[in-house]
Amino acid sequence: MATLLSVNVGLPKNVQWRGNEVRTGAWKAPVEGPRMVRRLNIEGDGQGDLQGHGGEIRAVLVYQNQSYAYWSEVLSRDDLAPGHFGENFTVDGLSDDEVRIGDRYRIGEAEFEVTQPRVTCYRVGMRLGEPRMASLMVSHHRPGFYLRVIAEGHVQAGDAITRTRSDENSLTVAEVDALLYLPDPDPLKLQAARGITALSPGWRQSFEDMHRRLLHPAPAPPAGPAWEGFRRLRVDRVVPETPAVSSFYLRDTDESQDLPTALAGQYLSVRILQEGQPTLVRSYSLSSAPGAAEYRISVKREDQGAASNYLHTRLAAGDTIEAAAPRGMFVLNSEELGSADTPVALFSAGIGVTPVLAMLHQLAAQDSARPVWWVHTARDARHHAFAEETGRALERLPNARAVTYYTAPNPGDVEAGTGAGIVQGRVGREQIRALGITSEAHAYLCGPVAFMEDVAAALVDVGLRQENIHSEVFGALSAINPGLINTVQRSPHQPPGPQGEGPSVTFTRSGLATTWSDTFASLLELAEACDVPTRWSCRTGVCHTCITPLLSGKVRYTTPPLEEPGTGESLPCCSVPDTDVILDL
Repeated sequence: MATLLSVNVGLPKNVQWRGNEVRTGAWKAPVEGPRMVRRLNIEGDGQGDLQGHGGEIRAVLVYQNQSYAYWSEVLSRDDLAPGHFGENFTVDGLSDDEVRIGDRYRIGEAEFEVTQPRVTCYRVGMRLGEPRMASLMVSHHRPGFYLRVIAEGHVQAGDAITRTRSDENSLTVAEVDALLYLPDPDPLKLQAARGITALSPGWRQSFEDMHRRLLHPAPAPPAGPAWEGFRRLRVDRVVPETPAVSSFYLRDTDESQDLPTALAGQYLSVRILQEGQPTLVRSYSLSSAPGAAEYRISVKREDQGAASNYLHTRLAAGDTIEAAAPRGMFVLNSEELGSADTPVALFSAGIGVTPVLAMLHQLAAQDSARPVWWVHTARDARHHAFAEETGRALERLPNARAVTYYTAPNPGDVEAGTGAGIVQGRVGREQIRALGITSEAHAYLCGPVAFMEDVAAALVDVGLRQENIHSEVFGALSAINPGLINTVQRSPHQPPGPQGEGPSVTFTRSGLATTWSDTFASLLELAEACDVPTRWSCRTGVCHTCITPLLSGKVRYTTPPLEEPGTGESLPCCSVPDTDVILDL
């Protein structure tokens, strides 16, 4: 019979870690005598990060004495004691490869139900001083598990653990953990996991998403980049589009050579080198039609934008600029659309018009008969870029409907554009509902983040599936750094200390290029030193939270990830550059 060896509790506290302050409840210690277990917690216990730990579904964390003995041998340590793995219950028995999700146990006065494996995160490694721990616990099939409280009551060390219910058709803790985190999931086990009602909602949703991807695989990604790294392109001409936007037409420096064809919706990353100045890297969507002889990027001049000001004031016809090959998954993909009758809705605001304009050109070139909605937002007629060009493309589409919203029109703007679908105001839920976009449509959104979030929510309301709503976000993505507190957001900058002598590392979203130094253990650490916004949780190649498009170059994994990322992707948390690299970070 299994036995409760130790009850461990600890309230959240702030811990210094790698120059940061982390709020965590991972520091648990054994307590004497009975402790009351309630629906959300054990008396005297707490969790620092309620996104991944705690709550009704994860009220109590269990780890086994047998796993302590195992890790003592594997890690050659003799200092491991109950609570070191952040668990509330240290038990004898209840191994992860025997306990099933949904099993119920009586311990003392209380009753519990197994809900999910432990969430892999970096804090158990921080507690043990072993950064690899999150990866090791998954790869060695020893995660531990969470319980929810079915009946409240007192428990104490020495209590017997009695199983009161079990479902032999359920999966074990180790099987469920491997299903989520390890490669090549078993389709039969995946189907079984979807039907385990006791499994936590978050894990069930993950398995639903995995099942959907198996049934409906994502379309093949666009072909690899047409060239590696950066190459020089010649500015053929510069054309003002509005008082704030100019288009730059780029050609091969060898006039006899055509540029490789770009896909509608892709972007160019350009690099600006100025003597004595930091290297600038920016990404701009291609606004030209696919197959055009020239690449066209259309750039809005920002008052404080170093790169946009350089382009607008310094770049002229005949000059050259460095550019990486066209890239991006925000493309109008016929495989993704499926039927030639599938409706398409193109939404944009301001300079966000550029990638969807390329998509509109693609549809026009195909003389597409599919239903097309074109919805654009601009300030007024003077700031309405590509109005005539858009109108000509729409005329080639027999089933197109267009609406353009002017948020601050000048006198006569709306009246002059009545026949072209110009209205005053902003696109909102009611306006989108009135468009009559059908539920099978695919929507493509580009513009300010708030605009895209509002439009996406409205499209879901009218029946579009979330996976059919595609968006393009430029600039750094919001950071995911669980547990960090009192952080200060700074603009990306060169890392402190002497300049590295290794390969160049370019963070395109943050507009920063630097050089690698072996003082950093990973590309993630370099990004953090540069205040580049990062996303991570396990920091050991397990959770894939940090997965980042690798636009150019090769990386080497210092800790092999449990599952290799896809082609053209990387895991900065456990990799270093083998060559010059360009990361979409």
